[in-house]
Amino acid sequence: MRRVHAMPFGAQILADGAVRFRVWAPDHAAIALALDGAAAPLPLAREEGGWHTLVTRTARAGSRYRFVLPDGLHVPDPASRHQPVDVHGPSEVIDPRAHPWRDGAWRGRPWHEAVLYELHVGTFTPGGTFRSAIERLDHLAALGITALQIMPVADFPGRRNWGYDGVLPFAPDAAYGRPEDFKALIEAAHARGLMVLLDVVYNHFGPDGNYLHALAPSFFTDRHATPWGAAMNFDGPDSGPVRAFFIENALYWLTEFHLDGLRLDAVHAIRDDSATHILDALAGRVRAALPDRHVHLVLENEENRAHRLERRADGAPRAYTAQWNDDAHHVLHVAATGEGEGYYADYLGDTAKLARALAEGFAFQGEVMPYRGHARGEPSAHLPPAAFIAFAQNHDQIGNRAFGERLTKLAPAEAVRACGAVLLLLPQIPMLFMGEEWAATQPFLFFCDFGPDLADAVREGRRAEFARFAAFADPARRARIPDPLAETTVAASTLRWADREAPVHAEALAWHRRILALRHAELVPHLPGLRRGGAARVIGAGAVSVVWTFEEGGTLGLDANLSPTAVAGFAPPRGRVLWQEGMAERDVLAPWSVRWSLDDG
Repeated sequence: MRRVHAMPFGAQILADGAVRFRVWAPDHAAIALALDGAAAPLPLAREEGGWHTLVTRTARAGSRYRFVLPDGLHVPDPASRHQPVDVHGPSEVIDPRAHPWRDGAWRGRPWHEAVLYELHVGTFTPGGTFRSAIERLDHLAALGITALQIMPVADFPGRRNWGYDGVLPFAPDAAYGRPEDFKALIEAAHARGLMVLLDVVYNHFGPDGNYLHALAPSFFTDRHATPWGAAMNFDGPDSGPVRAFFIENALYWLTEFHLDGLRLDAVHAIRDDSATHILDALAGRVRAALPDRHVHLVLENEENRAHRLERRADGAPRAYTAQWNDDAHHVLHVAATGEGEGYYADYLGDTAKLARALAEGFAFQGEVMPYRGHARGEPSAHLPPAAFIAFAQNHDQIGNRAFGERLTKLAPAEAVRACGAVLLLLPQIPMLFMGEEWAATQPFLFFCDFGPDLADAVREGRRAEFARFAAFADPARRARIPDPLAETTVAASTLRWADREAPVHAEALAWHRRILALRHAELVPHLPGLRRGGAARVIGAGAVSVVWTFEEGGTLGLDANLSPTAVAGFAPPRGRVLWQEGMAERDVLAPWSVRWSLDDG
């Protein structure tokens, strides 16, 4: 099956073999095309609405090109499908029909079957490419993973980056391979029953290689501010092409790359006062365009806007499928580590928030969050647990630490195991971060590869971020924070697959396989019958009990003591015990003990 997304802009190979080039540049009277092999730039015809178009037979698949502005500046295509020599070089015409897809019967998987695995392509394997990632898919399938959550791959400057500094959102970064290599990874995942979701960034562009400021200044607005500078113009004059740019990007990834879903980064930073918010418009277009597939749209939203996760009468999402649940992470993290600096202070020692985040999704549902100084969140107890993605680790929560420590470096082994037993059988959708399944010990550090104009500012800015933390008040200690520009930093963050063979890691891997097998066999079949949150009870400090009731009858029960002391007062389990971590005797749970029970009704 060959799906091609017919984009209204960029370089599109037409049915007769000609190539149409189209770009939005409303502030320029004339745009030309510099085509490799052509004697001189070819003029584009200016059309209504600020568009410039050229159809030519001079170009073909593989041709490299740039747009030429009236002042002579050569810029890549904002909708480039491939940048063979990075963000400042020419774009390449790609024939999306050339890949021989073999997944024609694939329609995805229902969301309730999802067990997510977040990975960064460049550090997931020593090869750091789309093709080398294929070699590890059998490992993930055997583990019990059903969906890859891939960190952004949109073209970024340099050879290494987390992906959130991308500037060409239609082009998979050449450091990982060509577009057909990414398609091969997705196809190989589908062959193993694995969905693939891609992280996309629609709230900002990176600081190096974004030529839209020169090509189309109207793409941005000074009416709104973001942490990264000028906001996208989603709601002012000339905002139509800007909105279309990102909506088409979502459709492009889902259609042309056969992706099963997208994770939209930091949507709380997307400013839009339109009658129809860009997030609503995007979800509406996607749902209308792909009604015959399981397509999952996931949000990262620090403001916990539950209304974006509402369900229809049949339980299907109206717009967005789920949201990363930072609250679930925070309550588990402070329980395991005892850390209370920064935003962790609002969770430390608050067992009611632990109970609420596990039972209802959000811990803050409209209350003032002291760390922020204002109200945060909306009521979420009426939503199904599958509207939330729970995790104990992810790229942010590890990589935004100065030394990139994983949870296993910060908490006792029994605490990590207890939190894992809660997370992996929770009716929220669980997510592991790459290597978590074998208790990988290497860090995941912040890294990038900017040129000399930005390198020093990034390096010093990274260290300045931590100056307000007590542990880094000493400048000498801040100076030991790994240099994000150094190759050793990304090398230290790359998974060491041979570690799986060591006894302690092999045992952790076997444990994860057992508990995920139990989730698929016992819990997943019941999840469609959970249409709202559970009922929680605080038993003691760090100890909670939660009961979820299935529509068809029966219950799922959790008893958890996430503390270093024994706690009494738990009721007998309802139905049969599915999993027990630690010790439970009568009404007492020992330190770091978890018990799951199921009453089939």
